[in-house]
Amino acid sequence: MSYKSLRSMAVVALAGLTAIGVPLALAQEQGTKTARELRAAFDKDVKGRTIAFLPIALGVPLQDEWNRVLKTEAEWRGIKYVVRDPNNNPSAMQQALTALVNDKPDVLIVQNPSVTLLMKELKRAEKEGIHVIQINMSSNYKSDAFVGADWFEVGRMIADDVVKQCGTGSGKSGKVQIVQGELAAAASVDQIAGIMEVFNKDKAIKVVSNQAAAWDANNALNITATVIQQNPDLCASIGFWGIMESGAAQAIRNAGKIDQVKVYASGEGSQLDCEQVNRGNFYKFLSYTATQQGHELVNTALLLMQSKEKPGTVHRALYTRPIWLDKSNASGANCFALPQSGSSSPVPLAPSAENKK
Repeated sequence: MSYKSLRSMAVVALAGLTAIGVPLALAQEQGTKTARELRAAFDKDVKGRTIAFLPIALGVPLQDEWNRVLKTEAEWRGIKYVVRDPNNNPSAMQQALTALVNDKPDVLIVQNPSVTLLMKELKRAEKEGIHVIQINMSSNYKSDAFVGADWFEVGRMIADDVVKQCGTGSGKSGKVQIVQGELAAAASVDQIAGIMEVFNKDKAIKVVSNQAAAWDANNALNITATVIQQNPDLCASIGFWGIMESGAAQAIRNAGKIDQVKVYASGEGSQLDCEQVNRGNFYKFLSYTATQQGHELVNTALLLMQSKEKPGTVHRALYTRPIWLDKSNASGANCFALPQSGSSSPVPLAPSAENKK
């Protein structure tokens, strides 16, 4: 459109305002009716409401990042924010969930340690009129919304890359180790399904170890030390969480095989994960971007509060896009900073190669 045309349109608009008796300066001071109505409706549905967050534990980069984003975004919108920390204790988590349901927040956000543990209380929450969002690890109960990684997709993406490195035509042994988290966690159940869907199509791939390390780096280190001793020609190791898999990487480094074995992990994408990549402990890391997940949790909660839908009547899913990190891009905005409080992880971190010297 030409400048002349734009100028003509502006003249016509000004003439229209003058014609209906509204001085331009006054119209600008009042703003648009639409904007005022939208904001009023938003504040009515959202302001003063309560969001409650129940993670498996705080003091861990993944959950701390969710907590940071939720708290910041909720408070900016005038929403009351409540968080409970069961400190990785399933019994304490059940009790905390029961207490939160009794308190009746408007939206409840829960990370499930297993597919069954919290099902009944999540169902009760929705019957009590509370919207329920499950984050990253769902239960067998479908609530109002799920936000997080698609574990089938994560498993398939990692397995596809492992096949390229170790499968038919690679000239490698094809031997692969898998280090799961908790066996009953959705992240383990669904990720292993995605991995095996790919591996079963290449006869050259041999899974020589498939064990659970319960999200613990020391467990992963001990398991892997045995695996690498029994399989010195191991081609790849897959871990279901970066902090845990750092233990497996350390065992492989201790055996002098870190340049031979391709170590894969997935996780939140914190500076700790990027550090493992840049040290050469992880060959590749699949980040499911915890910061982005935090923002999507907030947006989902806002939509539920404005939807007027009865809790439990509709089931939605928002999957975060996984991003490969290697030495070329494991830096900057791809690696979120750890909280300044620096609370220690309940999951013991494997010693770094430098610290071992």
